[in-house]
Amino acid sequence: MEIRVPEVGESIVEALVAKWHRRNGDPVRKEDPVCELETDKVTLEINADADGIISILVPEGETVPIGTVIATIRETDSPLEMQPALSPAARKLARAKDVRPETIKGSGKKGRILAEDLLKEETGGTPEDQPAPPSPELSGTVTASAGPEKQETTATPVKAEESPPYLTHTERPVTRKAMTPIRKRIAERLVDARQQTAMVTTFTEIDMGRVIALRRKYKDYFQQHHGVSLSYMPFFVKACVEALTEFPAVNARIDGDDIVYQHFYDISIAVSGEKGLVTPVLRDADQLPFPEIERTISGFVEKVRTNKLSIKDLEGGTFTISNGGVFGSLLSTPLINPPQSAILGMHLIQDRPVALLGKVVIRPMMYLALSYDHRIIDGREGVQFLKKIKENLEEPDEKLLGA
Repeated sequence: MEIRVPEVGESIVEALVAKWHRRNGDPVRKEDPVCELETDKVTLEINADADGIISILVPEGETVPIGTVIATIRETDSPLEMQPALSPAARKLARAKDVRPETIKGSGKKGRILAEDLLKEETGGTPEDQPAPPSPELSGTVTASAGPEKQETTATPVKAEESPPYLTHTERPVTRKAMTPIRKRIAERLVDARQQTAMVTTFTEIDMGRVIALRRKYKDYFQQHHGVSLSYMPFFVKACVEALTEFPAVNARIDGDDIVYQHFYDISIAVSGEKGLVTPVLRDADQLPFPEIERTISGFVEKVRTNKLSIKDLEGGTFTISNGGVFGSLLSTPLINPPQSAILGMHLIQDRPVALLGKVVIRPMMYLALSYDHRIIDGREGVQFLKKIKENLEEPDEKLLGA
C-alpha cells in the first residue's frame, strides 16, 4: 500500500513533508494520522489507508512533487503491537516534544497516557525525587564545628572565570530554519501588497455599546436554537456587505487595464493558525443569516486548528476582514489581500472616555482601519465606506439577527 502526496489544487505542484507522526517500522492502523504535508496554501494531515507496518521513503524537511510516494504500508497477518493510547492533550504534547509514546508508562484508565505522564517523564519525576542542589562555594574564612571544639579552616578562593573574548557577528549563536511553503507564500503576498498597490489606510473609531448589548441579549438564544455561540464577527460581516453594495469600487479588482466590478460578496475572514495567517472565504455573505455566518466561521477556525482547511476554502474572496483585537492590538495598518482592493482591520474593544451630548462618559470603543488600493478607490469613497460601516455598527438592525 503506497502513501502518495495527493492532488490538492491545480496551482499546487509540490509539498513539503513537514512532520512524521510515526517512525520507520512502526505499526499503524487504518485512519491513523501518519504525517503532515505543507503546501504554499494549506497544511494536510495524511492518514493510513490500511493496517500494517510503515516504511518511510521521504524524510522530514524534503519538498517533493505532487503524486510522489512518500511511504508504504506493509500489511501483515500477525497481531500489531500498537502504540499505547494517548489523550488528545498528550498526543499534541508528544508531537511538539518529539517523544515516543511507547517509552512512557501511562497512569490513565487501561494504561492511557496523559499529558502529566509526559511532563513527569520530561522532568525525571516529581520534585521530591530530585537530589538536593549542592551548597554554594564560599570564599574567605569559615568557622566549622568538629565535636566539642571549634576549628578554623580557610577555604581556597575561587578564581573568577575570565570573560570570553568578544565574538564577531558571524560567531554569535543563531538558529537557521528554512521557510515553510506557507510562510514563503505569505511573505510573497505581503510584499506584493506593498509593491503592486497604491495602498492608503484611513481610520475611525466606533462605539460598540449597541453591538455588545445585542450580543449579550441573544448569545444564549443562539446557543439553544442554532447550536452556535454569537461572536462579533457576524455583525461586522453584515455591516461590511451593506457598505459594499453602496460602494461597488471597494468590492472590485484590477485586471490589467480593466476594473472588474464583482456583483457578489465573498468575504475573506483572516484566521490565525500555528502555520501562519490564512483567509478562508465566506461565500455569498449577503445571502447568509447570522447563525449561518457564525457556524461557517466557527467551522473555518476548527479546520485551521486541525489542519483540515482545503484549497476550495481559500479560493476567491472580494473583501477581507481581519481582527487583530483578539491578540490585544489597539491600532494597526492591515495589508491588502491581492487581488482584492481593500481590507478592514478590527481592533481591541477598550473602555475610553468620550464626549457624548456635552458630557464625558465611558464607552466601549474600537478603532477601525481600512486599507485600500488608491488606484481604484478614491479617498472620498474610502472614507465614506468606512463611515457607512461605523453607522451600521453603531445602529445595528436587530431584525438581521434572525432571532
